[in-house]
Amino acid sequence: MSDEIQALEKQLYELTTRLNELRKTSAGATVPDYTFSTLDGEVTLLELFGDHDRLLLIHNMGQGCRYCTLWADGLNGFLPHLESVMPVVLVSKDAPDLQRTFANSRNWRFRLASHSGGDYIEEQSVSAGDNNTPGVVVYERDGDRITRKNAAEFGPGDLFCSIWNLLAMAGIGVSDWTPQYRYWQRPESMDDGGENILD
Repeated sequence: MSDEIQALEKQLYELTTRLNELRKTSAGATVPDYTFSTLDGEVTLLELFGDHDRLLLIHNMGQGCRYCTLWADGLNGFLPHLESVMPVVLVSKDAPDLQRTFANSRNWRFRLASHSGGDYIEEQSVSAGDNNTPGVVVYERDGDRITRKNAAEFGPGDLFCSIWNLLAMAGIGVSDWTPQYRYWQRPESMDDGGENILD
């Protein structure tokens, strides 16, 4: 490994450590108690906390985004670890039944809620002025008071999806690879005749 690579990795580590220190001390801003739709009916932001004082909401653009699917696929593996300290809910504009059907097709275990493209996502987007940007928001509660503690946008090459760093180590950049829903490729000839294949 070159000295320059090692030096940059050390700088990134130090900067990330500093960033996390700032996130820890962030005062945040008070937000309303928004309402979401679920398969079990309406639920408020406050109710999503359950008995916890912190809540992590994953902002997902919906089933039409391969990149959002990639992030959720990765975070799904961490879900039990995250849920040991705070509830995790994936929110998108998709209707609750569509959310559940797609989540089941990916083996996602997230709790799901739909913001339906309404006030929540317009006012709580992770990117100002854009109401459907993928990312993550952490909220804290003190009684009935809800504070938006920290937020971050998801995007190719970010710190939240480890595949980008692994691809980069192989010399594959974010413009060289696009995630897919499935990677199976149909053979030129099918031994079973190839009828009724859903690809």
